[in-house]
Amino acid sequence: MAASVAMGSTGLAQKPVESDFYELISVHTSKSSQHSRAANWKPAPEDLALEVSGMVVLDDDRVAVTIRKGEIWILTGAFDNPPKDVQYHRFASGLHEPLGLLWHDGAFYTVQRSELTRIADTTGDDIADQYHTVAKGWGVTGHYHEYAYGPKLDGQGNLWLTLNIGLGLRGDQVKRAIHEPTLNVTQGRWRGWGMKVTPDGDLVPVCAGMRSPSGLGANAEGDMFYTDQQGNWVATNSLHHMRDGGFFHHPESLASMSEPGSPIKPIAAIPQGIPYPEAVKQLPQMLPPAVWFPYKKAGQSPTDIMLDTSDGKFGPFAGQLFVGEFTLSSIHRVFLEKVDGQYQGAVFPFRSGMASAVLRLAQGADGSVLAGLSNRGWSSLGTASYGLQRLVWTGKTPFEIQEMRAMPDGFELTFTQPVDPKTASDPASYAMTSHTYIYHAAYGSDEIKKKDLSITTAEISEDGLRVRLRMEGLRKLFVHELRADGVRNQAGQPLLHPAAYYTLNRIPK
Repeated sequence: MAASVAMGSTGLAQKPVESDFYELISVHTSKSSQHSRAANWKPAPEDLALEVSGMVVLDDDRVAVTIRKGEIWILTGAFDNPPKDVQYHRFASGLHEPLGLLWHDGAFYTVQRSELTRIADTTGDDIADQYHTVAKGWGVTGHYHEYAYGPKLDGQGNLWLTLNIGLGLRGDQVKRAIHEPTLNVTQGRWRGWGMKVTPDGDLVPVCAGMRSPSGLGANAEGDMFYTDQQGNWVATNSLHHMRDGGFFHHPESLASMSEPGSPIKPIAAIPQGIPYPEAVKQLPQMLPPAVWFPYKKAGQSPTDIMLDTSDGKFGPFAGQLFVGEFTLSSIHRVFLEKVDGQYQGAVFPFRSGMASAVLRLAQGADGSVLAGLSNRGWSSLGTASYGLQRLVWTGKTPFEIQEMRAMPDGFELTFTQPVDPKTASDPASYAMTSHTYIYHAAYGSDEIKKKDLSITTAEISEDGLRVRLRMEGLRKLFVHELRADGVRNQAGQPLLHPAAYYTLNRIPK
């Protein structure tokens, strides 16, 4: 379905805005009490701070959430528009900082700070009465930054979780942590690792090098990914494919590499203060992210990962990943492809203007997307401190770069609507630069080794949906930033989001 063209008083097509295509509906926010006198509105309990830390859609009417306070709530009516009669029911309580939620094998699963727990109602009264430890064994020193996230289910039936490192352990926390003298790092056991729990119940360490892996999720192939947030050793935000024996970037996680079960071979030295591509050459165990998120251009603190399984009910992006953003209270979109058997791809802006930090994402049967919000502990844009919002596709298709694929001599862009041949075939309608980052112990990194790329040709497919950009100077392991500000669709409209950021780990042959 093509987007309608809004005409201004001058007769020229007006620039579209995000809300034309994706309507934002507030189900519950910290400001909801202002609307509690509306007809038929049944507010949440007065003392309920819905600081959503985990979320799962149960059916076409109910959604369950964990909250920071340590409870599980079930909401009915969350998919109504408007949500005027939402009902709230507390299912479980007494949890320790649950940061994820899954409905699996007839029960809820959540990762608390010190364990993965199965929570069930065995009596049929809709109140949890069984709390069963599924897995535990990672270190907890009491440091505030030792968050634990998950679980998420992969295509092989494994439950995955991720563990923050502790930042700047002090005093008794150091005494209770593991010390690895070779690298002079101190962390609790398995801090900074991705773990999986097999269908047989075994807790398996898989990969390391994580700083703050607050989001994880599987793609359509069932492979598991996590997001990391900029900080020391982490140049900028990133999306990683988790696999056996992988090391990503944060070396303090290697305090556990000599633990029984570690799949990572001993690493004796860490390069520092050099461009990231050089660091990868010097440290072969370090696996580059599938996608870098350039700082502020593509968010400041990515969170949850959600696969669009709606088969078109959420617009033209089925099979792609959507990533929550904390600081900027927004959502980004990721297209992935495999080159030489490894994932890489592009990140695009998608939807801004959420009421608070987007911590969790979940998709309903109708294709709409629920965003669980909470900015507790850090600041974010928005009008609320916490809550639940819903994004609904209006049925209008935005003019967007749907896919961006690497080619031996450039990139192929797929658009959601046919392009205007005159603007789309003009190389001047596009601009591309590339850059990388410094790998070092300092906080984050500027973009370095920047270079402009000259686009020589822009070839349009017969159906007008694809443009092949040819250029010279592609650089392996560099981010390639595209601006397509001059491209128009056949109605004369510009792209809703003209920017794309492709991480070119491998150049196709």
